[in-house]
Amino acid sequence: MKKNNQPGRVKSALLNWLGVPISLTTGTFWQEWFGTSNSGKVVTVDKAIQLSAVWACVRLLSESVSTLPMKIYERQSDGSRKLARGNPVYQLLCRRPNAEMTPSRFMLMLVASICLRGNAFVEKHFIGSKLVSLVPLLPQNMVVKRLDSGRLEYTYTENGKPRVIPERNLMHIRGFGLDGVCGMMPLSSGRDVIGSAMAVEESAAKIFEQGLQSSGFLSAEQSLNDDQRERLRGYMQAFTGSKNAGKIMVLEGGLKYQGVTMNPEDAQMLESRAFSIEEICRWFRVPPFMVGHTSKQSSWASSLEGMNLQFLTHTLRPLLVNIEQEIARCLLGGDEDLFAEFSVEGLLRADSAGRAAYYTSALQNGWMSRNDVRRLENMPPIEGGDIYTVQLNLTPLEDLKQNSQAAQAFVLRQVHNHVFPDIPFEQSPLKQAA
Repeated sequence: MKKNNQPGRVKSALLNWLGVPISLTTGTFWQEWFGTSNSGKVVTVDKAIQLSAVWACVRLLSESVSTLPMKIYERQSDGSRKLARGNPVYQLLCRRPNAEMTPSRFMLMLVASICLRGNAFVEKHFIGSKLVSLVPLLPQNMVVKRLDSGRLEYTYTENGKPRVIPERNLMHIRGFGLDGVCGMMPLSSGRDVIGSAMAVEESAAKIFEQGLQSSGFLSAEQSLNDDQRERLRGYMQAFTGSKNAGKIMVLEGGLKYQGVTMNPEDAQMLESRAFSIEEICRWFRVPPFMVGHTSKQSSWASSLEGMNLQFLTHTLRPLLVNIEQEIARCLLGGDEDLFAEFSVEGLLRADSAGRAAYYTSALQNGWMSRNDVRRLENMPPIEGGDIYTVQLNLTPLEDLKQNSQAAQAFVLRQVHNHVFPDIPFEQSPLKQAA
């Protein structure tokens, strides 16, 4: 007798589930696969990402963070800082994390993993004691366990083979969580909300599939036999579906069609879909207007600068600080003089008026120089632009002449040093000519 190889086919399909190597004993797979919501929909990452709201939220967060410049700085004794260009972590995070990724793609994958699975894992590769590569890992293939010693054990399954990664060779960035070991998976905690949104989207699609017509029933004065019912069922298939909308139906034998009138608005389909977007945005802490949902929009952030500031303060900043501190803990060895920092000024560059007012205030109050401003605007420095100036209001008239003479003398000295660097200023031909 031929053996039934159905279980073998099921196992083979599971082992190649969406290209991710897993096995029947992979607990994270079963936890995610059996994530059935109260709406009856099975919520997984790959199904949830098909919702436009989930796609937009994850893409907005990951792409926004990936486009922010991130640098490694070294704190100086006078409180200032300078770029730690010689540090290997700087070369990896700011130049080339590994052989396949740019810094933008690397950071995009980390943030997307945090948003969808609550955790991001990066394996550190060394040559001797030198860090040479950072490779992001798939969170769904990682199992984290607290040992009796109090340390964490990381087991990663790759190509069906599990391997234990030492804690010192791994950077683990956790999302929001309660136990301090792993971040909570948003799609698992919000299973019912996302499942309801999936059910609503499927219902809307079914309405369009039926040509925007709801179901109905046929009535006849006499009962029909099985053969007549079967022929009638095949006849009615020619008038169902969106591609058959508008066709004229001809009924015979005293049949009458009674439609159940129900449009999407009466069933609150549109309101349910709008509410689902708002609910999903709450889980990702994204303002709805940032993903194109502009109904019931708050009016307090009516300017582009205000919207960006709201998004930066309440959405991005907790995520950025989390990543910065994990980089300092796992990659910089806890050195207090080395730290990572994202430059968020780029989010406010779109508002030219606000940027001009910011620079004007900095220049007038003396905490930025002209060259500092030009550096932020990606412009080359100018001669004499490193001078810090302040605005003098209500200056006495007798002081204007003295200030003007001092300014002229300063400019004259700068020109002399540039043209006649080997001649003392007291013997300068420019001074004699003046």
